[in-house]
Amino acid sequence: MPSSGFPEMNHSNVLKGRGFTLIELVIVMAIIGILAAIAVPGYSQYVVRGRLTEATGTLSAYRLRMEQAYQDNGNYGAAACSLPMTATTSFAYTCAVTNGGQGFTARATGQGTVSGYSFSIDEQGVRQTLAFPGVGTANCWMIRAGSCS
Repeated sequence: MPSSGFPEMNHSNVLKGRGFTLIELVIVMAIIGILAAIAVPGYSQYVVRGRLTEATGTLSAYRLRMEQAYQDNGNYGAAACSLPMTATTSFAYTCAVTNGGQGFTARATGQGTVSGYSFSIDEQGVRQTLAFPGVGTANCWMIRAGSCS
């Protein structure tokens, strides 16, 4: 046979260069599984912390609005708080007038992925964590277990 300048190819040479072996695929899948096991819980906690700051930010803004209402009316409301609370998908907000309209307590209670978390603020700016899964309560707003904001 005349030489064409190309190496002679047979069926066994063609099959050797294709694809991955089963062990290579199993190793790659194991590495992906380990990375996912580390990343998913961390990301979930990051999302929860983001939603918790939504609650504390909303309560802080509400307290400022209530202080403005107090300056205008001389009280925080008669039978109920003078201003309505803004609802979100992550938290249910409530407000209760105390001390004959001279005080109030606003609460944010978690729903859905943040159920089990609850925060409050009053007319004096006292911030409390009423419920934090695995930790309990605190005389501050906890966004992470064991640290106050």
